[in-house]
Amino acid sequence: MSIINFKRIGTRLHRSRYLYLLILLPVIYYLLFHYRPMYGILIAFQNFRVARGIWGSDWVGLLHFRRFLGDPYFWQLVRNTFLISFYGLLWGFPAPIILAIMLNELRLKRFKRFVQSVSYLPHFISVVVISGMVVRFVSFDGLINQITGLFGIAPRQFLMFPQYFRTIFISSGIWSSVGWGSIIYLAALSGVNPELYEAASIDGAGRFRKMISVTLPSITPTISIMLVLNLGRILSVGHERVLLLYNGAIFETADVISTFVFRRGIMGNDFSFATAIGLFESLIGLVFIITANKISNLISENGLW
Repeated sequence: MSIINFKRIGTRLHRSRYLYLLILLPVIYYLLFHYRPMYGILIAFQNFRVARGIWGSDWVGLLHFRRFLGDPYFWQLVRNTFLISFYGLLWGFPAPIILAIMLNELRLKRFKRFVQSVSYLPHFISVVVISGMVVRFVSFDGLINQITGLFGIAPRQFLMFPQYFRTIFISSGIWSSVGWGSIIYLAALSGVNPELYEAASIDGAGRFRKMISVTLPSITPTISIMLVLNLGRILSVGHERVLLLYNGAIFETADVISTFVFRRGIMGNDFSFATAIGLFESLIGLVFIITANKISNLISENGLW
């Protein structure tokens, strides 16, 4: 019986060999660059010394976690990180959905392609270039001050005021990612059964009513899954854009966990401390994604698992 099973498995593998070859590269990528380096998490529980290596460094248990949780700067970092992530989710998550629905409603194909191309373009521009453009836009003689000056508002250096940083950061993030993020929702919209729209038309529904009663419910599973994935990154604010935009005058609202790790862990050569903070972020993200998935399953019966 076992020989027959092995033969069947071999036959199936041979029959689908090209599909397995296609999936082989992504599997190798994740094994090499995502799973293999995971043993490096061990240094979060050590006083890591490069000369001694991972297995030769002294074990200190949860010392670095206690250092981070006991740091007087801890709550400010968590607050800044959470608020930026929360506002980014609040304003940034619906943006690609709205754009995808608006593009789906367009009837002029040339104009639709033009809008898609313009909205996708910022995704392919370097973070450094995008950040440089944002800095220029909000500078004292930049575009924003020129526009507000038309209404008699005095110009100001926006990136020197802590209260403006979150708005600038989140707005620039939406601008650079909204077009690319809408692709997955456009794909979901392409799978909506046209007969549903025909039935709605027979019932006398207009375009807006069709959008509310047909379009949105049809893509709800995709929205639920994307929301769960986004909640898993609630404390993961990328340090690149923050580093390129912030300065000492706005640390009050701009300094987040990832920039703190960069300064203390990477620049300060405290690799164990940096790893402990990274592991802390990952555990919080895991809690959020599991909780969000359970809530999504209870409410809409749509989830990752």
